[in-house]
Amino acid sequence: MGDSMRGACLSLEGISKSYSAGGVDLDVLRDVHFSMMGGERIAVTGASGIGKSTLLHIVGALDRPDAGRLVCDGMDVFAADDKHLADFRNRTIGFVFQFHHLLPEFTALENVMLPRLIRGEKGEGPLKDAEAILDRVGLSRRLHHRAGELSGGEQQRVAIARAVVGRPAILLADEPTGNLDGKNSSQIHELLDDLNRETGMTVVVVTHNLELAGYMDRQVTLEGGQLVERT
Repeated sequence: MGDSMRGACLSLEGISKSYSAGGVDLDVLRDVHFSMMGGERIAVTGASGIGKSTLLHIVGALDRPDAGRLVCDGMDVFAADDKHLADFRNRTIGFVFQFHHLLPEFTALENVMLPRLIRGEKGEGPLKDAEAILDRVGLSRRLHHRAGELSGGEQQRVAIARAVVGRPAILLADEPTGNLDGKNSSQIHELLDDLNRETGMTVVVVTHNLELAGYMDRQVTLEGGQLVERT
């Protein structure tokens, strides 16, 4: 995979977020304070619809909070304009979602190369790194298969490869095993654990899967707009 990564330290300082629905304001996040160290593996659990994905979108700079700061290795993330936020996401954050969001007409290799091409990188670097990470996730024989020709477990492994090919400091996964059977879920658990150990990146996983949560260094639950740590 090339150069090693280093997990980023991340701090949520008074993060709040609300939405209006039917004329009623719904407070999803309420003055959230939470810190994570570089290289930690953190599971976020909680009831459906309570705001876990909203939290992950703010941590990944996909959505701005109504109040509070997100600090990444000393950088006040939301002090940046949209252009610099996009650059921060591309270079610092890797995203894995419940639905893989692969481009079906593209091959596995082409899908994984995309984040590096979006950066404007040229030459053999993006290609070689994409081939290397697909080999690492066990798909060296599927490089030139279109996404639609892959099984569900294979598609999710391609999505993970795409998320880490840019060597992000933080990997955010939103229900990464939600659509997979038990065998494929276990393989994804092990893969995330291995990648964390090999690269040192910080891993934050939103999940209903208590087995996956049990793999993590820390478990927190979103309740009443607050993060409550479980021991």
